[in-house]
Amino acid sequence: MTTTIAISGKGGSGKTTVAAMIIKLLLDRQSKGAILAVDADPNSCLGLTLGVQPNVTIADLREEARNKPASNIGMDRLRMFEYGIQQAITEATGFDLLTMGRPEGPDCYCAVNNMLRKFLDQLSSQYQYVIIDNEAGMEHLSRRTTNNVELLCIVAEPTPMGVVTSQRIVTLAKHLPISVKQIGVIWNRAKNSKEIDGIDILGYVPYDKVLFDGSMQGKSIFDLEKDSPASIAIRKILEERLRLVARVS
Repeated sequence: MTTTIAISGKGGSGKTTVAAMIIKLLLDRQSKGAILAVDADPNSCLGLTLGVQPNVTIADLREEARNKPASNIGMDRLRMFEYGIQQAITEATGFDLLTMGRPEGPDCYCAVNNMLRKFLDQLSSQYQYVIIDNEAGMEHLSRRTTNNVELLCIVAEPTPMGVVTSQRIVTLAKHLPISVKQIGVIWNRAKNSKEIDGIDILGYVPYDKVLFDGSMQGKSIFDLEKDSPASIAIRKILEERLRLVARVS
């Protein structure tokens, strides 16, 4: 059974770093190939944070498939698209990365998106954990038909803008065509905050100078020590919400 953890938030909130940290912590417990990392943010920074360079994006495949002549419609086209998705998977040490890429253009992508939905659902079911780094609009989650989300983490800073963004994402999540079992906010670069009506607080991630400096230097999340303040905070959240990660010794 696949456990899906989705991370959402506005740009600059630290959501991609949180997504990468969750992957890193789960890798301590899982065997190779058990985790699929999905970069569903058009900004596509998850690979960089994980120290992986994606080969091709799903957006590239979608554009190529949309431009195929009508004579290619049918099983041949489906097989070619499925093969393309398999080629788009970037294998890394202990996990695979799938990068969605830029959003759609103004033309119709309905047929291609139907194929994409089918194959991504099949692909996700092959992994024990799927970690999805989403944009605030959660376009990718809105297209899923299977593999319901176990935990949706909204990453934000405890500012008025962060509060508004969190409230909007919670409202949007309630209208997704899938079941989201747990929804809550992770306040980033914070030790505490005020309670917000209708939003569960998953936890707090304090400012971590080593993490910040490493990010500014282009280092991957695997350069971060496991006992850093940010790592300990994320580990605690996973323990309490999913009970998937062993306690820090």
